[in-house]
Amino acid sequence: MQALITLAAFLVTLGVLVSFHEFGHFLAARLCGVRVLRFAVGFGKPLFTYVANNKTEWVIASIPLGGYVKLLDGRDRQQTIDPTNELHAFDHKPLWQRSLIVAAGPFANFFLAVVLFAVIYVSGAPQLPALLKAPPENSVAAKLGVVEGDRVIGWQSLPNSNSVPLASEFEPVLSWNALRWILLDALTGETGFALEMQTPSGGQYIKTFLTQDLPQLSPQNDPMLALGVLPKSVPLAQWAELKLGPLDAMGFAAERVWLITKVSIRLMAGIFTGNTSLKQLGGPLSIADMAGKSAQVGWQPFFAFLALISISIGLLNLLPFPMLDGGQLLYDAWELVAGKRVSISIQEQFQKVGFLLLISLSVLALFNDLQRYFSP
Repeated sequence: MQALITLAAFLVTLGVLVSFHEFGHFLAARLCGVRVLRFAVGFGKPLFTYVANNKTEWVIASIPLGGYVKLLDGRDRQQTIDPTNELHAFDHKPLWQRSLIVAAGPFANFFLAVVLFAVIYVSGAPQLPALLKAPPENSVAAKLGVVEGDRVIGWQSLPNSNSVPLASEFEPVLSWNALRWILLDALTGETGFALEMQTPSGGQYIKTFLTQDLPQLSPQNDPMLALGVLPKSVPLAQWAELKLGPLDAMGFAAERVWLITKVSIRLMAGIFTGNTSLKQLGGPLSIADMAGKSAQVGWQPFFAFLALISISIGLLNLLPFPMLDGGQLLYDAWELVAGKRVSISIQEQFQKVGFLLLISLSVLALFNDLQRYFSP
């Protein structure tokens, strides 16, 4: 039964996120007057095909590991475009419209993440309070005198080591989950901060974490453990509910997506600088496992998981690799600066390099999955 739930959650995850990503491309193309030849979810042999009145093919294919939108495009050597239809071809559109169509897919993923988080907040989400357990020995928090039972009630960023926290500048901390992403933002951005703390007796004090005292990111160490600000286990009955109106929920969700995006970008950049381990890359087995586990807990954890993966898909597609949306945007940037397009032959050569890079990353992610789940 658990295997069926995991498989179903995995298919729903891919289906929803891929469809929304491709719908972003589709909608932008239609708004810009580009004819869409096919909207496909999955690859391989079509299982279901519907041809709309505008001649667009809607396809569900047999291999549910992606999808694509096929546009009328003169760069495609398999297409023969009648002169009367050139105005509806992608390659005949101005640069800003072509860039908009390419970027619409990733940004659809970010928008979906905002909507998913907002739905959670509107429905009312139980939140683990930012109550701290005893910090590990030699951690930054331990050296500053943080003790078990203290609660974080406020947060303030310190732009430099000479900054002094101001009592009027603290932003409220609503939960541990909110604090965790704030801490990750500070650690990955190497930004000092101050925490407004409350003791079990009701007293309040401030702890300042200077930039030079923060633990450095490295593949060997967990920076959160080295920081020492960790949550204490609290019975569910003592959790607070975060319930917001629709507009407040959208605003709060947008802030959360922006924060997660910043942290994710820095962690991804850390793979190339050596600060983040390649072992953290996850493949389809990791996604399926997390999808199944979150779905079994409830719809809210599953929606939160979908939002996180949607952000990851949006960021992945914005990487400046050929075959990804970011690669096409890089071509567009060159066209904007140089005043001419990258030739089709050069793009085809880059496509081959991009294909090898993506295959290598996919194999590495799958290898990490196999080690993670099947190693003794």
